Amino acid sequence: MFSSARSAISAYASVGMETGVMAASPHKLIVMLFDGALAAVRLAQQHMQAGTHEGKGQAVAKAILILEGGLRASLDLRSGGDVAESLDALYAYMRNRLLKASLDNDLSILEEVRRLLEELRAAWEAIGVERAAGVAGTTPALLPASLPPGLAAAAVRAYG
Repeated sequence: MFSSARSAISAYASVGMETGVMAASPHKLIVMLFDGALAAVRLAQQHMQAGTHEGKGQAVAKAILILEGGLRASLDLRSGGDVAESLDALYAYMRNRLLKASLDNDLSILEEVRRLLEELRAAWEAIGVERAAGVAGTTPALLPASLPPGLAAAAVRAYG
C-alpha cells in the first residue's frame, strides 16, 4: 500500500515539474539547469564525503549531462559572440574539472565547480530581473530565438 502511494505521489510531482518546465521561458529553463547542476554537484560532495563511490559517480555524471546536454547545447555560438564562446569554454572546463574531481576524489575541485555554477546562476537571475524591468541591452544573444530540441527535456532530466 505504501509503495503505490509513493508511486502516485512521485508521478504527481513529476507531472507538476514537467508542466512547470514546459511553461518556462528559455531564460527560466537555463536557471533551472543551473539549479539541477548545483544540486548534482552538492550531492556528489555529500557522496564523496561519505565514501559512497557509486553515488558520487552518478551525481557527477548527472552534473556533466546537464552541463553538456543542457547548458552548452543551449548556447547560440553564431549570434552569441565572445560571451557565448567564453561560456562554452567555461562549461567545458567545468566538465573536465568534474571528471578530475571524481577520479581523484577531490572535494576542493567540486567546491570550485559549485562556486562557478553559483556565480553563473546569479548572473542569469540578474539578467532575468533586468529584462523583466525593461532595462535596455540586457537581452543577451546567448539564447536561441526558439528552444533548441531537447532543452526542455534537459531541464526535466536535471530534476529527475
